[in-house]
Amino acid sequence: MTDTLAIVRADPPRAAAAALLVIALATIAGFFFFQYVLGYPPCPLCLEQRIPYYFSAPLAALLWLGAGYGAARKVLMLGFLAIAAAMLWDAGLAAYHAGVEWKFWAGPTDCSGPINAIGSTGDLMKSLQSIRVVRCDEAAWRLFGISLPGYNVLVSLVMVAVAAWGAKAVYARADEK
Repeated sequence: MTDTLAIVRADPPRAAAAALLVIALATIAGFFFFQYVLGYPPCPLCLEQRIPYYFSAPLAALLWLGAGYGAARKVLMLGFLAIAAAMLWDAGLAAYHAGVEWKFWAGPTDCSGPINAIGSTGDLMKSLQSIRVVRCDEAAWRLFGISLPGYNVLVSLVMVAVAAWGAKAVYARADEK
């Protein structure tokens, strides 16, 4: 524990980038676990919420490397702010999705409305057998009353805070010079 605190104090931007990378990779592993191991297929909104993690994980790895090898302050600052913006957007999208699950507002018609595009009557049975609609307005899993999008709000906001801390550390480092 003491070694971890020493690393955080010695190089806060690098520690922030490492924390962002670990959180993003753990979240990616988590949603793949729910999808492929537990068998909860994602809805369209769930798939859209994954995009910021796919963006943030490699960017955090690059920030970690850049902070360790003396990348330009502006590059590091922009990287942390980009992750913060992406995860803030994701927190909003996840909150919207959680609200759709709680029926606070209507969701997108492609995953929470009626199924209208079945096709011609001749192909009706074939169409019905092949339809696999994962609804956005039904929570597939909950823990303590919070669904996966609800937890995604929390994880996204933690990542926003860590990215803001990394950006602040980069900014403070420039003031020291």
